[in-house]
Amino acid sequence: MRGIGALALASLIIGISSCQQKNTSQSEEVQYATSVQESILEENPPMAGFDEKNSDQEAIAIADEVMKAMGGRQNWDETRYISWNFFGARQLIWDKWKGDVRIEYPKKDLKILVNIHNLKGRVWKGTEEVTQSDSLAKYLQKGKSIWINDSYWLCLPFKLKDSGLTLKYMGEREDQEENAIDDVLELTFDKVGDTPQNKYRVYVDRENHLVSAWEYFPNTTDKEASFSTPWKDYQQYGKILLSGNRGEKELKDIRVFKELPESVFTSFEELDLSLYE
Repeated sequence: MRGIGALALASLIIGISSCQQKNTSQSEEVQYATSVQESILEENPPMAGFDEKNSDQEAIAIADEVMKAMGGRQNWDETRYISWNFFGARQLIWDKWKGDVRIEYPKKDLKILVNIHNLKGRVWKGTEEVTQSDSLAKYLQKGKSIWINDSYWLCLPFKLKDSGLTLKYMGEREDQEENAIDDVLELTFDKVGDTPQNKYRVYVDRENHLVSAWEYFPNTTDKEASFSTPWKDYQQYGKILLSGNRGEKELKDIRVFKELPESVFTSFEELDLSLYE
């Protein structure tokens, strides 16, 4: 079994438990700490609902190598707050532990605060808060859909054993541009996300075990990809690696935080994230 930093984990769990005694609304953190503790039993356990039966063992082993290269499952689980700008279109801040997401979408004059688990939150269109129930529900669902899309572009390497996912090994390819050999994984989905009919092929550098490119297919039956982009320029953020370079496009302002104020996810007051780095 890999060394897992038991003291650090114990401190995390004790600290969270103390917070729970002070504020029972923080039960999500306790549950998350429990899941981290359970993950110790296996280096990279699949998420509930991962289709292990129909996935290839070789593909699963490669997914585990990717997780390790990205910083490891424990460091991913313990990473709480991630912020990034999606190709200059919108800014997101995500609390992984509680599922709260803050989205600022200037081109649509839209601001959304949504919890992706219960679809509760607040929305501003222009300078007015949306309060009519049907409109609010529509925008909160839109916020979740934005998060599904935008977080996949950033965090795919950590999600290769997600719920509803089947993982197949498709062989290898020679990446002449990078002078490398890639292992090819195919991802298909069952009843998860907004577009479960999609298919991806993910290319993993055999030497460094990092995702080097991906291809997107709108339908599982498609023979030709709709688009392909590289994954380049991995950098350390907190205790994990993330990549923002997608060739002609780039995810910018990527940051990882240990702490952020609760107001980040409850109001759209002016926010200086540099104070929390």
